[in-house]
Amino acid sequence: MGYVKWSFDTLDRFCGDVFSAFGFSEEDGNIIKDVLLTADLFGIESHGMQRMVRYHKGIEKGTIHPQEKPEVVFDTPISAVIDGHNGMGQLVSHFAMTKAIEKAKQSGVGIVSVRNSNHYGIAGYYAKMAVDEGLMGFSCTNSEAIMVPTFARKAMLGSNPIAIAMPADPYPFWFDSSTSVVTRGKLEIYNKRGEALPEGWALDENGNPCSEAPRVLKNIVEKNGGGIMPLGGNTEKLGSHKGYGYGMVCELFSSILSQGVFSSSCCTFDDKTGICHGFMAINPAYFGDPDAIRAHLSEFMEELRNAPKAEGAERIYTHGEKEVLAEKERRENGIPVNDGTMVEIGLFGGFCGRDSGIGPAQRAKTTIWN
Repeated sequence: MGYVKWSFDTLDRFCGDVFSAFGFSEEDGNIIKDVLLTADLFGIESHGMQRMVRYHKGIEKGTIHPQEKPEVVFDTPISAVIDGHNGMGQLVSHFAMTKAIEKAKQSGVGIVSVRNSNHYGIAGYYAKMAVDEGLMGFSCTNSEAIMVPTFARKAMLGSNPIAIAMPADPYPFWFDSSTSVVTRGKLEIYNKRGEALPEGWALDENGNPCSEAPRVLKNIVEKNGGGIMPLGGNTEKLGSHKGYGYGMVCELFSSILSQGVFSSSCCTFDDKTGICHGFMAINPAYFGDPDAIRAHLSEFMEELRNAPKAEGAERIYTHGEKEVLAEKERRENGIPVNDGTMVEIGLFGGFCGRDSGIGPAQRAKTTIWN
């Protein structure tokens, strides 16, 4: 399948109408769509608009409770535990990171752990929230088990991404990475394209390397065994134990501190997913002059960009630079959306809410297709 470019304004309007039809307020809908479209603007297709079908299914199934609000169940000047009550992951997470930022501004650091939430989009969105306030940000989440631990043959951990961001010039440091080789969303994209998975990505139900996207995805859904490898592959030779360990770090900040659901049990319930998150904001002013610290990081990042290049390499990037460049290009020239994603969106009744089938989202679908 191919791609068609859509203007940011068109997709923004479309997403707004979709979440309005789902019953979200304009304010909440704006938060959700901002997380999704930030992913698409940054070039992270796996967590952009293509996730809308997942949310539609979650709402229909009853694992996402659109009207529930997050609740602070434990609170100190520097920490908090939040119960998301199975609400929309982006809304729960925006609330939690806002709390972490408030605490960091008042006390130097804010650490918030969340239980009973849902898929929250790209981890880096919430780290960026801190950067936008002049702070250092951290975000992580567990998820449905897709990662097979080193020497195992059954998925026990999620993709469990870690994101860290810090202010710098001309680009902030912005690192966002799954602790598995790839995310499930990448497998879904290869499945839509009908392409074989690259070597070193996935394992079959017996723990052997597998390049068949439909088979791996089916095994993940049906809990048959197999899944995606940790960073470093499936042996210690290239560092599989390190990716496995990073995945556990996410569990510590999300499911363990919040006393929530482990990745191994996420998405096995009828009425919730149980997904947990972790957030942190750190105030550089508690380490010295924040402007001097920002300049110090900027200096080192410039050194990295100017380091001697490997033969044939044209440019050295620092983390977050490609995303800044991608956003500029896509705002000017449009966001590419996979044909398969658009077909999926069309198949789900135009996201037209629960009335007669003619609503704002139906009009949006007509607009985007025509």
